[in-house]
Amino acid sequence: MPSYSVINKVTGEKKEFTMTMTEYTKWREENPDWDKDWQAGVAGTTYGTPKQSDGFKEVMSKVQKAHPRANLSRFT
Repeated sequence: MPSYSVINKVTGEKKEFTMTMTEYTKWREENPDWDKDWQAGVAGTTYGTPKQSDGFKEVMSKVQKAHPRANLSRFT
């Protein structure tokens, strides 16, 4: 079940909820003074180095050829 970090636009109070998206949408409609707390972040954790697909590498190689001064070696 997803977690939602919210902040009160008036008081600055912060809360975090774990609920379904439907419940969260209903809660937001009932509580207009609260908004998503974008500073809390929404990123996940990546372990190791993600593997680039061959199609992506091909596209980045073409970009590198068109822009020789760009350093795209980590993507090719």
